[in-house]
Amino acid sequence: MAAPVGRLCHVSLHVPRGQPLARDLQRSFGFRPVAVREAGGWRQLALRSGDAVFLVNEGAPGSGDGREGPLYDVDPAHAVPTASNVCFEVAGVRGAVGALRALGCQVVVQPRAVADAQGSVTYAVVRSPVGNLSHTLLERGAYRGPFLPGFQGCGGPDGAGPDGPWFSHVDHIALACPRGSSSSWRRWYQECLGFRRFCLDPADDHPEHGLEIRAGRAGGLRLTSLRAPPGSQAPLLVLGESLPGLPGARDQIELFLAQHGAPGLQHVGLYTGDVLDSARRVAEAGGRLVTPPDAYYQQAGKVEQMVAAGQDVAKLAELGILLDRDGGQGDGARYLLQVFTKPLFSEETFFLELIQRRGATGFGQGNIRALWEALEKHLADFQEARQPR
Repeated sequence: MAAPVGRLCHVSLHVPRGQPLARDLQRSFGFRPVAVREAGGWRQLALRSGDAVFLVNEGAPGSGDGREGPLYDVDPAHAVPTASNVCFEVAGVRGAVGALRALGCQVVVQPRAVADAQGSVTYAVVRSPVGNLSHTLLERGAYRGPFLPGFQGCGGPDGAGPDGPWFSHVDHIALACPRGSSSSWRRWYQECLGFRRFCLDPADDHPEHGLEIRAGRAGGLRLTSLRAPPGSQAPLLVLGESLPGLPGARDQIELFLAQHGAPGLQHVGLYTGDVLDSARRVAEAGGRLVTPPDAYYQQAGKVEQMVAAGQDVAKLAELGILLDRDGGQGDGARYLLQVFTKPLFSEETFFLELIQRRGATGFGQGNIRALWEALEKHLADFQEARQPR
């Protein structure tokens, strides 16, 4: 029997002390610090935009040598910066751990209660089958503090700046998978955490193998999507693996696996009610957005979609925003807008997506080819820049 997850609490990222991730999330993406903890060689900072929360864990050298690990997480001891924990609230931690243990899951932190003057919570940590990714299961109860017990509040509890939050919540979480692994990992999330299969395209999305999108020299992408359990407010979960391509060609999934050193959390989709405004804020604040090829905004079919959706093609092109319409929606009423950031670390690994939905339920699979071309160009430029002069 599964241990169904409730709402998303936060996504944890692990970086070395002094790495500028926390600063970049504030300056370039409008996140606001809400709580901090410093203990055992760790500095943990919770940053919020709307209901989207990142917990940045900074470990000092040697912080894992016999000392207590970060609170509400485990030290991944990973060679490069990584997003390695997704924390979900559950109705009862002890019952969830019992159910997961019966299913053969590895529980790395047994149920533990933490309390302060604002109340108490109970949490445990379970390993996922996806590389270094773990899941904290948390029973919040009636905790009244700005984040969680053990943290000191800093800044405003709502995480909003003077102009309000840039993003409202996490829309989806995408995992990078080696070829052939997404089917078994899909079953794990279904059987253990109660996720349900979500069909992206009734015509082509295979119940077992997912949706194949052929694109670019590198081959393309296989997507498998999962919806949170009934009654849950958790984001959608997307499993992505690359398809075989031309010899020597390498796509961003394969590059993630190589530079991250393992499968893992590739990107987080942040929802905004106005992606043009959010993308402009990010760009003006120094955030680096992926630029699609100019030809994307000149394709007759794509231009027709943009015009039918009431969008200004030039404004979308200026910010690199992609538009995709749900299949079968001839009036253009159901579509999404999305733009991707470049990686947040020096490695070509974790990045963010800014997304706005106008009735669409997919992930812009019609834009995958354009994104693939843009990222292939970016990767080529990146590799060229790294060549010795």
